[in-house]
Amino acid sequence: MKFDSLQKELNIFFTDQRILEQAFTHSSYVNEHKNRIQQDNERLEFLGDAVLELGISQYLYRTYPNKAEGELTKLRASIVCEPALVKFAKDLHFDQYVLLGKGEERTGGRQRPALLADVFEAFIGALYLDQGFEVVVSFLKQHVYPKVKEGAFSHALDYKSQLQELIQQNKHAEIEYEIVAEHGPAHDREFVAHVKINQEVTGKGHGRTKKEAEQRAAKKALDKHKVNS
Repeated sequence: MKFDSLQKELNIFFTDQRILEQAFTHSSYVNEHKNRIQQDNERLEFLGDAVLELGISQYLYRTYPNKAEGELTKLRASIVCEPALVKFAKDLHFDQYVLLGKGEERTGGRQRPALLADVFEAFIGALYLDQGFEVVVSFLKQHVYPKVKEGAFSHALDYKSQLQELIQQNKHAEIEYEIVAEHGPAHDREFVAHVKINQEVTGKGHGRTKKEAEQRAAKKALDKHKVNS
């Protein structure tokens, strides 16, 4: 079967093979195979969108207890946006498994971003229906959450850039970041960063990575500026 190798790669084996196939079935394929009783993936995409958002929201809520609702919302939006979903789909070689009509194939549909993003969401929907939310979370733990932890979406909360723009209003201001401490074992390291403006410490931040600590230090400096302005 076409999807055997995908299931082996993911180490996930569907009980209902039809729903897995449906997740990868584009409407153009259904239109060209009227003789087959087959649905496209649009309904699964609708479901998967909601399941994915819950899976990401749950992770962010538990992982970042100090982030405000607005920060979490921005970060989640950057993870579930089309470019991110396309990257997830391509990393998992989902593009190789999409069932397309001949016309869609000829016009490069297999690499069309919106189509790949839809396929990723449809797969999440199919996985949820076939095996439940906990298996979806296990899938996300392996293929999505690590990218969040590595800082792949930190641009969504780029306080360093905001602080840089702010201090550039003063031509004589200089900004500098410094990691001043490291705590904990290698697998659970915490870093402490200072941000200095004209040699004066204006923000201090803690984080699991150096980048995260610097971002939090920049946020503290921004918060201090808002209070004083």
